[in-house]
Amino acid sequence: MKNIAISENHLYKKVYAKGLKAVCKHIVVYVLTDYHASRLQRENPLKKKVNRVGLTVSTKLGKAVVRSRVRRILRAAYHKLETERTIKKGKLIVITARDAAVNAKSTDIYADLLYAARKLSLFDDAPKKDAVGKTENGKR
Repeated sequence: MKNIAISENHLYKKVYAKGLKAVCKHIVVYVLTDYHASRLQRENPLKKKVNRVGLTVSTKLGKAVVRSRVRRILRAAYHKLETERTIKKGKLIVITARDAAVNAKSTDIYADLLYAARKLSLFDDAPKKDAVGKTENGKR
């Protein structure tokens, strides 16, 4: 399912002010409970709760090509995290790129996002199982 983007500035400000944060080498992740998650759940055709995700990349990091590349890597890392692990739904998540993200590889950003998600307890207790029935560490 495609992520719903945070598009209102007041939501970014609210997440920055009241949300929990995890600082890593390449990114900073802010998380806040979305109080409109039930409304979005009713509007969703699948009737499931969703996370709203916002990405911020400052103009200080570089020109448009650089910022777009960083945004693309952040989006891909979050999508990979969401497919490999079960993430709690009904949250506002803001991922902010730091200066080191410009020269970072996608695996570095994914590792930072994984660390931040663990620190902010974004994961449900059980990891997702693959088609064979094994969890991510190979055990059944």
